Amino acid sequence: MYDTIVIGAGQAGLAIGYYLQKENQRFLLLEKGQEVGQSWKERYDSLVLFTPRMYNSLPGLPFDGNEHEFPTRDEVVQYLKTYADTFHLPIQFNEDVQRVMKMGDVFRIQTNQQEYMAKNVVVATGPFQTPYIPSFSKKIGTEIHQLHSSQYKHPSQLKKGNVLVVGGGNSGAQIAVELSKDRETYLAVSAPLRYFPLSLYRKSIFWWFDKAGILKASRDSILGRLIRKKGDPIFGFELKQAVSEKKVIIKTRVMGAEDHQITFEDHTSLTVQTIIWATGFKSSFPWLHIEGILDANGQVLHQRGVTSVKGFYFIGLPWQHRRGSALLQGVGYDAAHLIKEIKNT
Repeated sequence: MYDTIVIGAGQAGLAIGYYLQKENQRFLLLEKGQEVGQSWKERYDSLVLFTPRMYNSLPGLPFDGNEHEFPTRDEVVQYLKTYADTFHLPIQFNEDVQRVMKMGDVFRIQTNQQEYMAKNVVVATGPFQTPYIPSFSKKIGTEIHQLHSSQYKHPSQLKKGNVLVVGGGNSGAQIAVELSKDRETYLAVSAPLRYFPLSLYRKSIFWWFDKAGILKASRDSILGRLIRKKGDPIFGFELKQAVSEKKVIIKTRVMGAEDHQITFEDHTSLTVQTIIWATGFKSSFPWLHIEGILDANGQVLHQRGVTSVKGFYFIGLPWQHRRGSALLQGVGYDAAHLIKEIKNT
């Protein structure tokens, strides 16, 4: 019997693990992958964070290097491994959770390996679970190569010829810029793009956000609601430059597809060789068999990660409390809050 079982050993799981360790709890992190940082390692090779090192540290361990510079994917992977090793966090790898139930005051967690029992459960699986791809993608001809941004690693994966990246977030922007160096590249977006600088007067834009209180704005504050409504801008001007040089051609929202033709909101159409769906993810908890935690749409019912089921918690959800709750910069704050709730369970 464990005091707490944490499902997931990404940044959110490691952060809550740090505090569980400090409280001398008997706990275990169950990780589906084979190593710490695996989900990061599987992302595209050229990934660079748009938040600087000073805002990518987990509790108790600064991110090495110039605090105003931006870490690469591989640096994040190494940092997470170092973090787990530094604090000797107990992680069980290759544990795919298949069923979670509650029997009286005890949770039963069944994995592909064995069954665990615990007084508390913290779900730290993060926001990047099930890739979302529009259903009409099935109408696209099989000769057109399709992949989700989570499957994209480097340009050599793609067929020769042009490419359409669908999705106006920062991942879609970075991928489009990379691909535009050697092929005709289109980027479909649902709203006009907004650009913010990565730095201002030699300091990260996030340093200025911090000073202005933006990073501390809660989801239900006036400022928080405004930020959520507007969504994230594109950080940096690489895409803006590529668009001005006509290396990346902006298209409107994708409305449908039929065989070779992709149609857009402005009634234009395009034939492409490859489509990368940078369309985000949707949450999925098929293994959760406890009433009162998810609503009819499968969304988590919680107050800052605390559910109505005693002893059951979430960490790492988008906007769980602040903008950065699903990111390296924010999971530590939520972990510090949750440990107080867990101590009082």
